[in-house]
Amino acid sequence: MRAVVLALAVGFMSASALAQEKAEPNTAGQINYSGFRNLTGEVESYRADRLISLTDFRRMAGEPNTIILDARSADAYAEGHIDGAVNLPFTDFTDQSLRETLRDANARILIYCNNNFSNNAQPVMLKRVELALNIQTFINLYGYGYRNVYELGDVVDFNDPAVAWVRS
Repeated sequence: MRAVVLALAVGFMSASALAQEKAEPNTAGQINYSGFRNLTGEVESYRADRLISLTDFRRMAGEPNTIILDARSADAYAEGHIDGAVNLPFTDFTDQSLRETLRDANARILIYCNNNFSNNAQPVMLKRVELALNIQTFINLYGYGYRNVYELGDVVDFNDPAVAWVRS
């Protein structure tokens, strides 16, 4: 009898532990998927009007109060980037890091990423198109309050002199 009770107790504890492992933690204060989904919907049409050609990207890059932001990894940036770009890896985006890097919340921010380059070679290996970092970078900048963001809309060869690619 004691063995049966013990077996039932162990079985109950295992089922309870399994149920706890499958239960989602209460992350509403820290993680908000529906908020992200709403933000992406808001950004979609806004972003569509802010895709620019390489010609416009280069012209705008030379104008005052404009920052070229490279959100790729520090290693990828070190291997090569568009001349004049500052690096803040996407994974390091916080209110503070963006303020420190971008300085002026009203500055024009130009972004680009791996999928803007036809080379598919280090340091710009292609990402899956639906996961291109341009999208997450734009959404996050917008979500952090940066509205003066423009994205390179062309696919170019980084060896094209018009790109102004620099290797480290």
